[in-house]
Amino acid sequence: MMKKGFLQLLFLLMVIPSAAQVLPMDYSYCGYERSEQPIPDAAVKVYVQPTGGDDAPLIQQAIDMVSRQKPDARLGVRGAVLLGDGVFNLATPLRIRTSGVVLRGSGRDRTILRKTGYDRGALLYIEGQPQRIYGDTVDVENTPAGALSIGVKSLPKTWTTGTRLLVWRPSTADWIRSLGCESFGGGQRMGYWAWHPGDIDLRWNRRIMSYKGNTLALDAPVTLSIEQRWGGAKAVAYTQPGLLERCGVENLTLESDYDRTLPKDENHCWDGVSITDAENCWVRMVTFRHFAGSSVVVGRSASQVTVEDCKSLAPVSEIGGLRRRTYLVLGEKTLFQRCYSEYGINDYAAGHTAPGPNAFVQCDSWQSYGPSGSISSMAPGLLFDLVNIDGNDLLFRNLELEKFGAGWNTANSTLWQCTAAGLFCYSPDTLNRNYSIGCWGQIVGNGEYSKMNEHVKPYSAYRDQLLKRLTTDRDEIDKRCRVLERNTTASSSPTMEVAMKMSTEALLPRTTMEAWIDSAHFEADITPIKPLVCKSPKPSVQNPSVYALTNGWITKNGAVLVGQKHQTPWWSGRTISSFLPKAKAALTRFVPSEEGTGLTDRVDSVVETMKKSHTVIFSQNYGLWTDRRRDDHERIRRKNGDVWAPFFEQPFARSGQGTAWDGLSLYDLTKPNLWYFYRLRQFAEKSQDIGILLKNQHYFQHNILEAGAHWVDCPWRTANNVNHTPFLEPVNFTGDKRIFTAQLFYDTTNESLRPLHRQYIRQMLDAFKGQPNVVHSIGEEFTGPLPFVRFWLDVVAEWETENGRTLVALAVTKDVQDSILNDPIRSKIVDIIDIEQWYNHQKGQYAPPGGMNMAPRQYMRKIRGGSVRFDDVYRAVAEYRTSYPDKAVIYSAQKYPEMGWAALMAGGSCANVPVNDKMFLRDITSMKPQKIDDNYLLQGDCGYVVYKTTSTPLSLPLASSSTYKYMQIDAKTGDITEKGMVRRQIEFTERGIYWIRKK
Repeated sequence: MMKKGFLQLLFLLMVIPSAAQVLPMDYSYCGYERSEQPIPDAAVKVYVQPTGGDDAPLIQQAIDMVSRQKPDARLGVRGAVLLGDGVFNLATPLRIRTSGVVLRGSGRDRTILRKTGYDRGALLYIEGQPQRIYGDTVDVENTPAGALSIGVKSLPKTWTTGTRLLVWRPSTADWIRSLGCESFGGGQRMGYWAWHPGDIDLRWNRRIMSYKGNTLALDAPVTLSIEQRWGGAKAVAYTQPGLLERCGVENLTLESDYDRTLPKDENHCWDGVSITDAENCWVRMVTFRHFAGSSVVVGRSASQVTVEDCKSLAPVSEIGGLRRRTYLVLGEKTLFQRCYSEYGINDYAAGHTAPGPNAFVQCDSWQSYGPSGSISSMAPGLLFDLVNIDGNDLLFRNLELEKFGAGWNTANSTLWQCTAAGLFCYSPDTLNRNYSIGCWGQIVGNGEYSKMNEHVKPYSAYRDQLLKRLTTDRDEIDKRCRVLERNTTASSSPTMEVAMKMSTEALLPRTTMEAWIDSAHFEADITPIKPLVCKSPKPSVQNPSVYALTNGWITKNGAVLVGQKHQTPWWSGRTISSFLPKAKAALTRFVPSEEGTGLTDRVDSVVETMKKSHTVIFSQNYGLWTDRRRDDHERIRRKNGDVWAPFFEQPFARSGQGTAWDGLSLYDLTKPNLWYFYRLRQFAEKSQDIGILLKNQHYFQHNILEAGAHWVDCPWRTANNVNHTPFLEPVNFTGDKRIFTAQLFYDTTNESLRPLHRQYIRQMLDAFKGQPNVVHSIGEEFTGPLPFVRFWLDVVAEWETENGRTLVALAVTKDVQDSILNDPIRSKIVDIIDIEQWYNHQKGQYAPPGGMNMAPRQYMRKIRGGSVRFDDVYRAVAEYRTSYPDKAVIYSAQKYPEMGWAALMAGGSCANVPVNDKMFLRDITSMKPQKIDDNYLLQGDCGYVVYKTTSTPLSLPLASSSTYKYMQIDAKTGDITEKGMVRRQIEFTERGIYWIRKK
């Protein structure tokens, strides 16, 4: 018996492949310090107890205190903030922004951090500074995938051991074509979603470990072959002074609060821990509850992160795209081990061009709603080792059009001893193969398969690779890997003794991964010390900015507001790196788990961008549609909620009930999208002292006229809400393509629509109550009928009677505008006349009538106007300033922003002129427009502003008792040059802009 067993074992060792023989690369370089060192146990420096109120300032103060400590010479950490027992409520997120800081709880069941509020970001950010300083660049020789070294054409003298390199592999047209990703079918029209050169570039961050000649040994393998025929690659030296390291979160529970009445509520914290611009960090022994997005997201700029012994429980969100990506990596060299996820959509996922390698080891899911694997374009070098996806798939394949044209999702990746409902393992080409070894499930694909539906040795490929690479301390490596090794002894023909033993074992509870995670013992110090007492900061005394209408000018602290207008994007956009620098700022654009320009813009960054660009108006309207799948302008119902980002959010909340046309739940028009208004309110508050107006458009007419695709996902459509709006279903598209539903939409006599409109308008006003720099306007592209404008103003008046005045702009067609302004009651509600839907031109006036069910573009195709000149804009503004001197006038029509000086000289507010001089802007509040021949003046008791357009001399009389300062203004830069002093009279002989003021 012993001899036979020995021979069987010897046979198995001979025929079962080893990891070293078959895997395309060594994945063991993933994790904290490339898994070569244990995670350090930082000494406790500060102890914090919950207060019962908002604990975010107290914990942040503790984090900042530890951030000022000196790092430990041996471990490289500054220390830990220890949180005591109980629930810590956080109104704002926590941020670790200094290396060597650890946030530790007293136990995952004892310390709970609960994020409140409507912010959809993370509960905790570990974030360094992204700025890099780049140096020499050299070409890289051909390199096979999995190589730990690269050859370069030349070696710069400054490069040495430890030098950081960015190895950049471009995505060329030829390479894209070779993979069949230049189009996913449908002809040229569908090419928008295909791969384009520059979209799928890979950027590996590596260090030089050693070098010999022009060969550089790297700290981790490259994960995709570098081939000159496909554009090769370049290596660029860089430094990143603000890169964080050795930061961690451990031994506690992170939880998102949410509205218990909405089982799919999404107006709450989405992510647990977000890690960006950091390396050698960790998240261990953390339980996550109720998050909508990711428990942990390792950002594009993060690497060498370990996430271990973590559980994600009871997520709360819609079942749709970019939600519940429980453990998400966008960076590289990240190790997720011993993790559990329930009810996830993409439980274990790599995002767009995550460069790798990245490893998921001993990870289980329960009742998965979607697949794991790479969930976007080309994230190579993935290892799924001992991963179980319950009820769904593991995907290594060409996703083609799915996920915004993801195409091939990975290469040089391995499924090792995994289980899933479906195992899709395809390979993109002959040099970059994907492998499936010892896996269990339905098998599909042309990848490299072996031992399917069989167990293989070694049990864990990751542990085996690590043991072979680090041979010094096997016990320590086993301890770190802590593999739950199942009994895989064959049992089809057992002996009687073995059968009895197995029968006994079958009565014992199976050790689940969740239980295995719970059995992990936390060894670091959790001994309380004297607790930190929060010192409340002294309130800063600031005089609030005063916004007012002063002599028909919009002013802040007595100075006229001037500057550019920023129009928020309505739709479109990409989340790929090549597109982001071109993206316009948006406040209600949302990309789950990713923040920054073109993604989920940080409000502070938007405010700073508007300030630098001398922007005075941020014009806000809700998105044309949230789902980028609708960019195809089709009208079909989507098969599921696998929506594509970026999302342009709507002002209405989802109900959590039923299914709308886009596959998510139905809207409830009576409930606001709290995140939408939270973001806008934040912007208004933060930009108030800068002098920026938030123009809040209540409606967006684009949805109800023109292309039928604009209507199909609209919240007001009957099929998309729980409020039973009275629109036709199925929709009677004009010509089976266009939509003309404005007539019913604007019908204020309709008993179903009228109360919904009234409540919605009041919600729009409620959201900004007391905020002085918010201007309310009826809607973007509005050409609707007079009765609806009257109704809108009546609701505003009703609200103002109860809550106080707010700034109201009238931006409608000229006939409707004049009718309202001649209305002695409703004209009083209007503060600002916005010339937007009509204009003067050299042939006359473009002034289409309102309420004709025509969109502005449709009018423009029918009513041809001439070119718009300086005097055309001047006349339009001056006419209304003269007729309604108590109201401000803004020009937003044709030739905006070029005609800023024309609008200003006519008395127009928010004109696009570059002058920032506060004295100038205060002076003109007392001035009125005047025209002498073809010259334009602003005149007041304090002096003049002259815009001289002719060569004919112009003489101005001055008060004989005063001395005047005489200055010239540069029309393009706003620079003011002092010319001298004058009295009694001044004569202008040259063209230009002049400012004459009393000394």
